[in-house]
Amino acid sequence: MPKSKVRKKPEATIRAQALAPTTRALAPSPTWYPVVMAVVLVIGLAYLVVYYLTNSGTSPHVPLMGDIGNWNFAVGFGVMLVGLIMAVRWR
Repeated sequence: MPKSKVRKKPEATIRAQALAPTTRALAPSPTWYPVVMAVVLVIGLAYLVVYYLTNSGTSPHVPLMGDIGNWNFAVGFGVMLVGLIMAVRWR
C-alpha cells in the first residue's frame, strides 16, 4: 500500500500558532477566601433580619436603620451581592 504524502502547513498557520496565548491554569483561592465569603453573606442576611425585626414597631430601635428607611433593603442585598460575586470567583 502506498504511503500518503505529508502536507506542509502554510507558514501563516505556523506563525499564528506561535503567537497564540498559552492557556494558564488558574491558581486555587487562598484558604481564607471561602471564610470571608461566608461571613459577608451572613452579614448581609443578618442586616436584613435585624431590619425586619426592628422595623416591626412604630419607631425603629436602631437609629441608622430608621434614618435610611427602605434603603436598608439595598444595603442588605448589596452586601449579599458582594458575597455572591466572591462565590462566583472562588476556585
